[in-house]
Amino acid sequence: MRTVTVRNVKIGEGMPKICVPITGITKEEILREAEALKHTPVDLVEWRVDWFASCFDKDAIQEVGKQLREQLLEIPILFTFRTAKEGGETQIEENQYQKLLLDAIQTGQFDLVDIELLMGEEIINPLIKKAKEEKVITILSNHDFYKTPQKEEMISTLKKMEQLGADIAKIAVMPKSKQDVLTLLLATEEVNEKEDRIPIITMSMAGDGVISRLCGEVFGSAVTFGCMEKASAPGQVKAEQLHTVLEILHNVMSQ
Repeated sequence: MRTVTVRNVKIGEGMPKICVPITGITKEEILREAEALKHTPVDLVEWRVDWFASCFDKDAIQEVGKQLREQLLEIPILFTFRTAKEGGETQIEENQYQKLLLDAIQTGQFDLVDIELLMGEEIINPLIKKAKEEKVITILSNHDFYKTPQKEEMISTLKKMEQLGADIAKIAVMPKSKQDVLTLLLATEEVNEKEDRIPIITMSMAGDGVISRLCGEVFGSAVTFGCMEKASAPGQVKAEQLHTVLEILHNVMSQ
């Protein structure tokens, strides 16, 4: 398995890395959340730009990005605009989405960028090309808030993300039963067994799926998403609690 190194964080090795989203609406709220994260066990910070009131203002994004970079020091920053159809806060047209991400990639403020798979190759390909030129890590993502697809479909989705040139592949699904959670974990384990694959991030959402956020080191999910107070997706665990459980599992597995 290949690993991805972002600043001093190696994704795909050891304990799953903890990523905590920033979901402030104003610049002041965003920077307050960033300050609090400096005292939280976190490996990556995701700025959920779709929550930002000025999310379509290029200069405002660059200004906040610059201040986040200064405030978070060497903590890698993931730039994410989650579209409404994938659980985000704001509607956006496809071409507008592409331009917003291209601008973010070129600011030099962000280490990683999330690109939604459902945007299609016409939108995705130029983004991945530009990200590689700018040495920004790409996460291709897909979120299903209604169901858990069949195991073979989830495996196929993760493989397609790699074929499109993603550095990291991510899926999040909604379980309708505990069996659905097991299906997600089995798909994760099967992809994880493949040699020379990119790191993957998988999760089953809501209460039934919380185990999938904790056992990534067992099944092969390289990053898990936690929260401080306000969750950005169903089933997120507070970062401090998440770190405690991940550390316990890691220590036992290392014996």
